[in-house]
Amino acid sequence: MHVSRLAVGSVIANLLSGNALAGALEDCAAAYDRKDYAAALQPCLSLAEHGDARAQLSLGGMYYNGQGVQQDYVEAAKWTRKAAEQGYTPAQADLGVLYWNGQGVQQDVVLAYMWLSLAAAHEPDAVRERDLAASQMTTDEIAEAQRLARDWKPTTPSP
Repeated sequence: MHVSRLAVGSVIANLLSGNALAGALEDCAAAYDRKDYAAALQPCLSLAEHGDARAQLSLGGMYYNGQGVQQDYVEAAKWTRKAAEQGYTPAQADLGVLYWNGQGVQQDVVLAYMWLSLAAAHEPDAVRERDLAASQMTTDEIAEAQRLARDWKPTTPSP
């Protein structure tokens, strides 16, 4: 399994849907569309720091891809985790893949499966990735991941 999910473009486009900080969202999306990643960074960072899960995932993707910032998988995982912990499905799927690949986090197949399972309820691609992970895991690892997913609760946004 490989991470190709952390491409930011579609997430940036989704940022424009009904947020109180629409000006910053528009600035972020417009700069990203122009491929001016350095200009997209500040408005996305501001939104991410204020707990916007979509902006957090976008920022994670920018760090993952080295767009407007030095490529940094640890920062990518940090911002992706913030969004995933709020229950943002695309971020949960991305975090699962980061755990599977050990990019920015210590590789952990149980956590990978857990995050992919959470995302699978709403995202068909996550089902495929979760099932691929399961084919390479033990029964005990899958059972532990399923228990973690059942017990998981989203957090509230925190800057």
